Amino acid sequence: MQTILICLLIAMLLPYIAKVPVAMAMTKLGRYDNNHPRAQQAQLTGFGARALAGHQNAFESLIVFGIAVLTALLTNNVTDVVALLAIVHVVARVVYHVLYLLDYSTMRSLSWFVAIGASIAIFCQAF
Repeated sequence: MQTILICLLIAMLLPYIAKVPVAMAMTKLGRYDNNHPRAQQAQLTGFGARALAGHQNAFESLIVFGIAVLTALLTNNVTDVVALLAIVHVVARVVYHVLYLLDYSTMRSLSWFVAIGASIAIFCQAF
């Protein structure tokens, strides 16, 4: 159980870690506009826009992964398979974000499918 909880914690932190490149890109627009950050983020292009999209997608992914992990916990289906799938999800999400920043769209999409597939497989372990 400890492994999936650690993976869940990492997944919860990923959106905030993914904010760092967004903030760096925003600073390159002159300064980080803390009064209107979303308006400034809307102006990002290239690397900054990809960083923002990866940051937002990390929150979206967290919902699916979190529900899958909580379902496994609530149904008492915490197995070695679930732990391995949780690790696969987290690794795929880190790879996803790096590939997004590097603009490798096809590989990024493949890592997205691996991560979502791992989450769905965790959920299916509850049956």
